[in-house]
Amino acid sequence: MHVALKGAACAFALLVGSCGDGTPPPRPAVAAPAAAQAQQENAVPALVEDLEHRTFDYFWELGNPANGLVPDRWPSPSASSIAAVGFGLTAYGVGAERGWISREQAAQRTLATLRFFARAPQGPQPAGASGYKGFFYHFLDMDNGSRAGTNELSTVDTSLFLGGVLFAQSYYDRQDGSEAEIRKLAEKIYARVEWPWAQVRKPLISMGWTPEEGALKYDWQGYNEAILVYILALGSPTHPIDKDAYDAWTSTYDRTWGKFHGDEHLSFPPMFGHQYSQVWIDFRGIQDEYMHRRGIDYFENSRRAVYSQRGYAIENAAGWKGYGKNVWGLSASDGPVDASFEFDGQTRLFRTYAARGAGIEYVLDDGTITPTAAAGSIAFAPEIVIPAITQMHERYGKDIYGEYGFLDAFNPSFDFTDAKLHHGRITPMGWVDSDYLGIDQGPIVLMIENHRSEFVWNVMRRNLHIRKGLQRAGFRGGWLGASVVPIRPATPVRKTPATKPPPARQPQAPAAAAGG
Repeated sequence: MHVALKGAACAFALLVGSCGDGTPPPRPAVAAPAAAQAQQENAVPALVEDLEHRTFDYFWELGNPANGLVPDRWPSPSASSIAAVGFGLTAYGVGAERGWISREQAAQRTLATLRFFARAPQGPQPAGASGYKGFFYHFLDMDNGSRAGTNELSTVDTSLFLGGVLFAQSYYDRQDGSEAEIRKLAEKIYARVEWPWAQVRKPLISMGWTPEEGALKYDWQGYNEAILVYILALGSPTHPIDKDAYDAWTSTYDRTWGKFHGDEHLSFPPMFGHQYSQVWIDFRGIQDEYMHRRGIDYFENSRRAVYSQRGYAIENAAGWKGYGKNVWGLSASDGPVDASFEFDGQTRLFRTYAARGAGIEYVLDDGTITPTAAAGSIAFAPEIVIPAITQMHERYGKDIYGEYGFLDAFNPSFDFTDAKLHHGRITPMGWVDSDYLGIDQGPIVLMIENHRSEFVWNVMRRNLHIRKGLQRAGFRGGWLGASVVPIRPATPVRKTPATKPPPARQPQAPAAAAGG
C-alpha cells in the first residue's frame, strides 16, 4: 500500500484482519506471472466451497440448454439477463475445472450460447430482434431470445456478456471442432459491435438506446462498473474508439476520490461497481495514468472500498439490526417494499429494487443486506469476507441459504407483518427475499474462484483483445509486460450439504421490475 499504515498496530492487523478504523492491512504480494503455475491454491472453508458450487448450479441448472439464455432471477418467472449470460459462460469453465461438469459439457453449452447470439436477429425494429449494431438488449425472452418488453439496448450489459464471450474464446483452446467453432463465433460476436455508433455525445459512450426514443440521455463516466465497456471498445479489432474516450471516462474521477470510513479511494457506493469488471480483468499491479498518479491500482481501490463498507456497518449510525464487523454489505438488490414505516422511533423509507450503497456520492441504506456485496468481494479482502460469509450463514442460514447459495437480500430490521411485500417474506429474523438474481450470483462464483486459483484472471490475461484494450487505455506494468500466464487447473471438490433441504421449485408471481 502507498498510504502510510499505523506501524505495529497494523502489522498486527495482518493477523486479525483490520486496523480498527476501516483501514485495510497490506494485501498479500502478487506472485510473478512466471511462477503462477507453481503457486499453491488458496484454501477456503468447506462453506465457501459449497457456496461456489451452489452458485455455479444457478447458471448450469437454470440456463436454457437450447440457446444458453440465463434467467435474470429465479424462482420468480423472468426474462434472461444478457449480463447473467456472460457470467454463466465464464462459470461453465469454472465448473469444468472443478470437475462439476465435463469440459465437453461446458463446451457444448457454450457453443449453443454463441451459436444463438451469432445468429440472433439484429435491427432497429422495436420487436422481434435481439439487438442492434452488435449490441444486445438488456433482457431477452428466455425461449425465443427476442427483446423482452420495451427494455433498452444496453452497452454495459452487452459488455458483461462479452466478458464471458472472450473468456470462452481464450479458455477453449483445443483443436477439436467444437472448441475451434467457439473461438470463431466469439470473434464474430465481439468484432460485430459498433462501438463508435454508441458515442452519441463524443467521446463518451452512451448507456444505451431504444427504438422508441433513440439514445439514452446519459453517458458512462467514471467511476463505476463500466470500465469494462471502455476496455472492450478500445480493444475492438473492427470498430475501436479513440483514447480520448477513456480520458473522458477518467476525467470525472476526482469528484469521487476521498475518504469514507477508511483510506482514500475512488468511491462508488454499491459494491457491484467494484466487482463486475474485475471478475474478468486482473488489475493487480497494472495502472492507468490516473491510478499511477494516485499510487494504487484498481484492485487496491476495490479492497479499500470493501473495508469502507465494513467500517460503515460497524459504525451503524442508523442503528439497523444485525449490522457489525461480520454482517455487512450494500449493493443493488431486491428489497421488501417502497413505503415508510416507524423503526427505532423514526420514520424510515424502505425500498424494493434499488442501488443500495454507502460512499462519497450518497448513502442509500434501508437495513437491507446483500450477500453478494461481501461474498463477491472475496478476492479483494478474504480476511474479512470469509468471516462475513460464515457469520451470515451461521446466524441467518436457515432462512437465507438454499439451493443456489444465498438468496439475494435480507433485512433483519424489517419485521412489519402488515406490509404488502413486493418481494420475499417475513420470517422470525425479519424480511428475506424469495429470489436469486443472476447478476448477483455471477460475482460470487467467479470471485471465489479468482481468490482460490486466479483461474478466470489467468485465462483472460491470454486474451489479446483485453490486452490491447488495456494498453490503448494507457495501462502499464505488471503482467501486461510479461509473457502469457499458463492456465492452472483447479482442484475438484464435492458440494457439502445445505443447512436445510433445498427450497421447492414453485414459481412465484413475476417481479414488477427486473433485477438489473
